[in-house]
Amino acid sequence: MQGYVGIDVSKERLDVMLLRDGQREAQHFTNTSTGFAKLHSWLGRRLTVEAVQVCLEATGQYSQGVADFLFEQGYWVSLVNPSRISAYGRSQLSRNKTDQLDAALIADFCRTQQPPRWTPLPPEVRHLQALVRHLEDLTSARQQARNRLSTPVQTDPVHDHLQAQLTLLDQQLAQTKQAIADWLDQHPDLKVQKDLLISIPGLSDLTIGKLLAECRDLRSFRDPRQLVAFAGLNPRHHVSGLSIHKKTAISRTGSLSLRAALYMPALVAMQHNPPLRDFANRLRLRGVSGKAIVVAVMRKLLHLVVGVLKSGQPFDPNWLARA
Repeated sequence: MQGYVGIDVSKERLDVMLLRDGQREAQHFTNTSTGFAKLHSWLGRRLTVEAVQVCLEATGQYSQGVADFLFEQGYWVSLVNPSRISAYGRSQLSRNKTDQLDAALIADFCRTQQPPRWTPLPPEVRHLQALVRHLEDLTSARQQARNRLSTPVQTDPVHDHLQAQLTLLDQQLAQTKQAIADWLDQHPDLKVQKDLLISIPGLSDLTIGKLLAECRDLRSFRDPRQLVAFAGLNPRHHVSGLSIHKKTAISRTGSLSLRAALYMPALVAMQHNPPLRDFANRLRLRGVSGKAIVVAVMRKLLHLVVGVLKSGQPFDPNWLARA
């Protein structure tokens, strides 16, 4: 007998729905190590580990603990983009929303869609990801402090506190950037990839760190278009009949963090990467808008990333020009 488990994850609680043999059974547990053990015991009294497929939404730190635990116990675990579950709910005409109903929806999604098996990130990549996301948080906090410091009216104590906060954030940003660079150099597999990618004009150690942290394994993408779609940079067409023909835009169904990480490198590449500079100039002569050119260069950078890693050879602008 096969069982499908949907877990709706919140900060403090796991709402669980088990589907088996046409029957439903609901339960809830705390989102703690104790709760994970109780969930495992509850499932074990009903089905063998091999007969259970568990599905939950990828909700960052809230879902990470239970996903890791269940994977270590030998369950088939699927970690799914929340937008997929939301779209599935709309397709099923779901009208109500409770934690238990969400768990049931996730379990039904698991049963009908058979999402692929998830595996945890290698420890070195997970640590890199934590550093990269901490850097993003620090950058956001620094911008907030700068915005508040630039307001025209500030009392002396507030101004001094904001200035001290800004100084501390600058120090922590520098330390975190250095930690990312050091981490890339300390781990052979990451270093091999970094040394290849740094040959692409426009990519810095920091951008490479973000790419390696957010894309799991860049070498696993069989085709550059897969990586482009993963970043949400693939074109989205909207044409219906003869009267509806909207302007093509990027899908944005992908990693926002990755798109943000590629924006500045694309601007740099348009100046210092000869093939991409020529590419951008050709688009400009065709009347393509500035924003669309930057997006196109971002896509080209991802093509170069996959090409360099697949070939195992540094970037060669002369080879690209002949291709």
